[in-house]
Amino acid sequence: MKRLFAWLAMAVCMAFTGAVLAQDKAADKGPDKPAAAAEAKKDEAKPAAAAAAPAPVPNKGDVSWMLMCTALVIMMSVPALALFYGGMVRSKNALSVLMQVFVVFSLVTVLWCIYGYSLAFTEGNAYFGGMDRLFLKGAGDAMAATFSKGVVIPELVFVAFQATFAAITCCLILGAFAERAKFSAVLVFIVLWFTFSYTPIAHMVWYWMGPDAYTDPKVVDAMNAKAGLIWQWGALDFAGGTVVHINAGIAGLVGAYLVGKRIGYGKEAMPAHNLPLTMIGASLLWVGWFGFNAGSALEAGSSAALAFINTYLATACAVLSWSLGEALFKGKPTMLGGASGAVAGLVAITPAAGNVGIAGAFVIGLAAGLVCLWGVSGLKRLLGADDSLDVFGVHAVGGILGALLTGVFNAPDLGGPGFVTDWVTAKTGFTSIAEQLWVQAKAVGLTILWSGTVAFVAFKLVDLTIGLRVTEEDEREGLDTSAHGEAAYRM
Repeated sequence: MKRLFAWLAMAVCMAFTGAVLAQDKAADKGPDKPAAAAEAKKDEAKPAAAAAAPAPVPNKGDVSWMLMCTALVIMMSVPALALFYGGMVRSKNALSVLMQVFVVFSLVTVLWCIYGYSLAFTEGNAYFGGMDRLFLKGAGDAMAATFSKGVVIPELVFVAFQATFAAITCCLILGAFAERAKFSAVLVFIVLWFTFSYTPIAHMVWYWMGPDAYTDPKVVDAMNAKAGLIWQWGALDFAGGTVVHINAGIAGLVGAYLVGKRIGYGKEAMPAHNLPLTMIGASLLWVGWFGFNAGSALEAGSSAALAFINTYLATACAVLSWSLGEALFKGKPTMLGGASGAVAGLVAITPAAGNVGIAGAFVIGLAAGLVCLWGVSGLKRLLGADDSLDVFGVHAVGGILGALLTGVFNAPDLGGPGFVTDWVTAKTGFTSIAEQLWVQAKAVGLTILWSGTVAFVAFKLVDLTIGLRVTEEDEREGLDTSAHGEAAYRM
């Protein structure tokens, strides 16, 4: 354990030195001195009341909504994801999966409050934030922007909400190499990957200066330049198609390759040991996902309502299409397939939840069930990886599908809401499906490349130092006993 804590401490230190802080040294130089003097006189002539405009006050309804959504997302990891994953492994490894989810969720929450939030959601450069909120310094009395001018929520509420996203993303990865990875190796890998993959991608996709910063057309370019790279591109990701699902799915696939296949994989049956647990977990995920998607509106308004119904509808569509696909291609629909279909629909609608209309939810949900069914069967065989709980086939494949279709069904001609084209006036519009689809594809490509590279380096570092995999004897015995000295079931 001493080596584990030493590696955790080293990884945290690496995070502090790895963040690149950008300083804005640009100065506003007027066209000439007389013009600058005239502007100064105009500023002096403004009423004092305008300068002393009251700061926005959070609405109690918005705050209550966001606190509830945060609690729902916590439920998505513990217990929902833990039960979903725990039921799918063999009985001798059930507790090890529950333990990994429980501890990783806790670990990432702590790291988020130490430095993760600051790296993701403060001003820095196009890739990383800065250290202004190290240990949440200054967040206690501050307000966080939403997507509406003059509407704010307490920053600590936003910190907590986003902490749940970071934590569950790291927990998702665990399913790809379940039943054979060292517990200590898992924790060290998570610290490295969270620091160098999750936080920068969250910054690139979601960090911007907020609507109230866009006060005049003259400042638009300057404000845009301070945002994350993918935000600057104009990519749409309502609740984490890139940040959460593609990010985790790619890391999981890399882990499945580098940790290696389970002993007996492909030669002996490894069925899920408790499908009722998996079904309960999937059901809780469905409920919790309303907080995940609808909460990403950051307000209790029409955008949250759209995300809510889209999440509800797309998931139901995916359950039906996955079950139909199994009946057609495998002869029988299964409970595991129905549960997997629900998660596939939830994953695919995540980036689109508040960015598409009802027609988009229908198409994305139906497509997700069939495409992800192929992802965990045909594509999985092509890749040849032992992705134990199909993290890549559901989360990466579903996330890519949802991210791309967001660029299609965001179009008002297809029932979508469009997007804000002018933050000064909050005017909405749309360019073209081809243009937005290209932007979405670039965001997907960068996420795949970034996450895959970081995951490969992190897994290799862990393997070279403490090793990734348990011994053959421990794996055959089961990780519940060999790693934790417990058993899920007593005869």
